[in-house]
Amino acid sequence: MSVPTRRRRWFTVCALTASAALVAIPPSAASGRSPSPFGARVLGQLAKERVHSVGAVSPNEAGDGDGGNEADGIAEGADQYAEARTAPGVVAPGAYGAAWNSLAHLRSAGGRWHNITDLPYNSDDPRYRDVDSNSSGGSGNVTGRMAAVAADDDGYVYAGSAGGGVWRSRSGGGRWQPISDRLPAQSTGALALDGADRLWLGTGEATTNSDAHLGSGVYVLTHPHHDAFSVRSRVGGSELESTTIHELRFGGGRVWAATSEGVWSHSTSDLRGPWKLEFAPNPDYLPKGSRAQDQQAPYKNIANDIAIDPKDPSRVVLAVGWRSGDDYNGFYTRVNGAWTRITSGLGDLPADAANVGNVTFARSADGSRYYAIDQSPHQLSTNPDSGLEGIYVSTSGSPTGPWTKIADYKGLAADNSALTTAGYMPGVQAWYNQFLAVDPADPQHLYAGLEEVYETKDGGTTWSTVGPYWNFPFSCWSIDPSRQTGACHQTTHSDQHGVAIGSYHGTSFVYVGNDGGVYKRPVDGAQDASGHATDWTSLNDGTIDTLQYYSVGIGKDLDHGGVSVTGGLQDNGQSILRSNDTVMGSDFGGDGGDTLTDPANGCDIAQEYVYLAVQVTQNCAVNDGSWSTDPTKATSYSVAPPDNATSEARFIAPLTSDLKNGDTWVAGGRHVWVQTHGYAIRSGSEWTSVHDLGQGRTATAVAASGGKIYAAWCGPCNNQGFARGIAVGNADGTGWHDINLPVDGTVPNRYLSGFAVDPTDADHVFLTVSGFSRAWTEGPGAGVGHVFESTDGGTTWKDISANLPDVPGDSALLTADGGLAVATDLGVVYRAPGRTTWQRVGSLPAVAVLQLKASPDGGTLYAATHGRGIYTVKLRDLR
Repeated sequence: MSVPTRRRRWFTVCALTASAALVAIPPSAASGRSPSPFGARVLGQLAKERVHSVGAVSPNEAGDGDGGNEADGIAEGADQYAEARTAPGVVAPGAYGAAWNSLAHLRSAGGRWHNITDLPYNSDDPRYRDVDSNSSGGSGNVTGRMAAVAADDDGYVYAGSAGGGVWRSRSGGGRWQPISDRLPAQSTGALALDGADRLWLGTGEATTNSDAHLGSGVYVLTHPHHDAFSVRSRVGGSELESTTIHELRFGGGRVWAATSEGVWSHSTSDLRGPWKLEFAPNPDYLPKGSRAQDQQAPYKNIANDIAIDPKDPSRVVLAVGWRSGDDYNGFYTRVNGAWTRITSGLGDLPADAANVGNVTFARSADGSRYYAIDQSPHQLSTNPDSGLEGIYVSTSGSPTGPWTKIADYKGLAADNSALTTAGYMPGVQAWYNQFLAVDPADPQHLYAGLEEVYETKDGGTTWSTVGPYWNFPFSCWSIDPSRQTGACHQTTHSDQHGVAIGSYHGTSFVYVGNDGGVYKRPVDGAQDASGHATDWTSLNDGTIDTLQYYSVGIGKDLDHGGVSVTGGLQDNGQSILRSNDTVMGSDFGGDGGDTLTDPANGCDIAQEYVYLAVQVTQNCAVNDGSWSTDPTKATSYSVAPPDNATSEARFIAPLTSDLKNGDTWVAGGRHVWVQTHGYAIRSGSEWTSVHDLGQGRTATAVAASGGKIYAAWCGPCNNQGFARGIAVGNADGTGWHDINLPVDGTVPNRYLSGFAVDPTDADHVFLTVSGFSRAWTEGPGAGVGHVFESTDGGTTWKDISANLPDVPGDSALLTADGGLAVATDLGVVYRAPGRTTWQRVGSLPAVAVLQLKASPDGGTLYAATHGRGIYTVKLRDLR
């Protein structure tokens, strides 16, 4: 039985996070959005939209227009993160590092953070099988995205997350411990064990998506079984600060790093001294080059992988290129001491720039074979089904080939893939989802990761989809809550990024990292008749919390006492944690954005998907799945404002309720939308547009109290003509006007990210500002400061940043006693009542906090981090 409205995990990878470094991909990297509506849809409907969204746009042409190049949400997600932190210009490398150092020297406000999401999160929780949930899809326990994995033969496994640091297991997976919390960057690009059993970490995730943010270099642990990373374990100097690192490879006594600023190498025996720049195709665009400030500089030196000939370590092949295409894309090797593009002799593996994009290599342990995945910029821009050029093998064992194609997207789709719909087939996100690993005991036994996990045991002649995207398309699936996923076996979460093979208690396992965390199975595991694995185990046991929250909501748990906590997540839906739970559930699927929860009833929930798609439930979305045969039994309702249908909203759009009247909601797209039915709303037609911000403008933050509404906007939102402003008016549509915010005025010409309104005086409001001040940002009106105050309804503003470090501000919360808490890209700061200076709240790793909420009684502060789950602190402990 198929579910008529099953939906939500669509073809984008969308998130807003931060790291201790500058965002990697600025807004010019991504294309504009499709005019097609996005909301609660089945995968097939989304695939049909992709068929009509493909069209070639170069980075020079890309902007905020509607002429799309890639999956629309990928573009908008990347735009939104980058715009908030880079507009109105270009931010110099080192900004986050300076901010982290300043934050570390702030006086402590007291208080101690408590992680409340450090328990299993079951994406298939049988309690929540409502229409908008993905429960029963087969992913089981999940956590936040894993970018890289490493494993040894002693049962030690290392998992590097997108924004929550590196974790270690001593038991073959599970019982995890964080080992990188002391680093100024929690974003992982690469993990690798060398021949001396040292663990190498390349910071800065290199998936070039909306979460892709820069790191602080490469670190090494000599004794990874018991040590932890520290700033003293960094290799070399500052050469790789503010880069992303796609791969670390070893050969000839050197470690090679494929980075966003070319290919670098360093001695593996003497870890002192600088890194050597081996090759950058466009050196003028590097930080010290003559064109370093050019808008296209981040795309001009992207390296993806390095292949080293095991028989001759001096023979090295570099895979270089921007995923959307550039003239320099291709494979390079040294000829007479100079790096030269390979133009022929590769066999089936393309040599032309149009068909060489993101590339991953893997070689067999015996040196007899090399394998490669190649994503094609040409396919990405012209083929609505897939961006995969192919999977290849060099049976000579040399990275120079000749190479033979052993898989393409059509063949993989035919091997019992879950992705068989036109517009969404294997490799549709090959620029983002890639891994390869060869069984050390068998050079013809290969694991490949794209959106799904594939396995071949005969060198690519035949393939099995051992880790399908999800189980919904298969006849074995059932929504029956008495079973996890019907007669289907557990699969992995979708969107694969990292892979490793290691042993535990004499059994060899393959470990995969993806958007849902880490999974394992025996290397020679079992398959059913369809070729699907029967023995995947989720290693996301709750001891590893890298969940990437956009938002948090808290309400009283009327059934069990205490409170119910919910929050929207990158690619892991909406989590719900009730007061008596030992396992979190997921009551909405897909990408969870903003959240509204009734403080008086935690089962009254509004969850935002993307582009202002909103679903509402009044029973926590508890459902046994009976809606699949009787639609009247659904208890979740789609109530998206009309800007969702026209895509005139940000990817993660602002949504709030009035401080004085929880039944009045405000949502921001191009328009400011109001509805007054609270959680009883059942249709998007119940929203009323009370103000049009104007064509090309979209809301970045909204707040309301007593019928007075503040709406911040940007448009254009990128650094090519960036503009921002604030509109103020009433919920009944009267009194709307634009606040005069001149470019050279008190409020900087940067992204306006959040408001906090005084509940006792609607004219008293605080504003947070993202980005970096003019000391780091080259752009008109970048100004200074991150927190501003108005006592006259926004007419005039005062900078109250004082000693606050120069770090992007994400949101603010006014406490009941008049204190002010501000969420930043690197933690939470607090200004006590009656004071003018800021203090640091507790001690969190270098992770972004995107939203703050207070408990219903006002006594507890909840922080939604994008990479380390949800934390709480008692406000009485802050001083």
